[in-house]
Amino acid sequence: MNDETPAIRDTPTQSESPQPDAGREAAAKKKRGRGSAKESAKAAAAAIEARIGHKFADPNLLTTAFTHVSALKPARNRAESYQRLEFLGDHVLGLIVSDMLYRAFPNADEGELSKRLADLVRKESCADVAKSLGLVDDIKLGQVGASASARLRKSVLGDICEAVIGAVFLDGGYSAAAQFVERNWTERMRKPRRPLRDPKTVLQEWAQSKGMPTPVYREVERTGPHHDPQFRVAVDLPGLASAEGVGGSKRAAEKVAASVMIEREGVGGGSNDS
Repeated sequence: MNDETPAIRDTPTQSESPQPDAGREAAAKKKRGRGSAKESAKAAAAAIEARIGHKFADPNLLTTAFTHVSALKPARNRAESYQRLEFLGDHVLGLIVSDMLYRAFPNADEGELSKRLADLVRKESCADVAKSLGLVDDIKLGQVGASASARLRKSVLGDICEAVIGAVFLDGGYSAAAQFVERNWTERMRKPRRPLRDPKTVLQEWAQSKGMPTPVYREVERTGPHHDPQFRVAVDLPGLASAEGVGGSKRAAEKVAASVMIEREGVGGGSNDS
């Protein structure tokens, strides 16, 4: 008798077919993504270190030096931004440049040295150094900062440079910080010192020579976030149209306003970047 019972084949059903472990694959992709992001961050940090000329033993210091307060989450401490490093770097820069000036100009008196120091450590000088090192695009900004990135980056460049000096000082000591400052400030120090006359003083002296009263400054408008305000200030003199200036502080805005009036009235001797 023929056995018509169909032969049982050892073939897996669809439900038994081997399937890739989706969870494991996703985890692997995520891990690869994290690894790629880490490698990218390391490469970016290495590029900054090359421009600065210092290899950081503590990479967190470098990260903090470039973190604007607007990039911090609300729950994070403001101390995690560059502000504390900026405070330190400002004073370290002053000490190193003072030492450089003392050695470079043995015949200069205290007044001359003080004027040279003020010129070399001002925010504009620090911002110029940051620009020359290409640090502008490395600043970490939050949504507030990004919405006004051009103005904000310009206003914090000097702060970033001082924060970098503070970070280098903490990571490598005085010698490392001095090497950074000497590389970037020696040529500036040797240039002829520019006039350091405050435009407000120039305007006041000019007004007095014309028999006018002391110029009056008034705040017209304050805009921007609390951590990075912008002031618009006007200066008034009898018989003349008002002149306005904008700056990150009232004093800075007053200087710009004075400079605008000086230029408009043809007065010599003022500078709005003092």
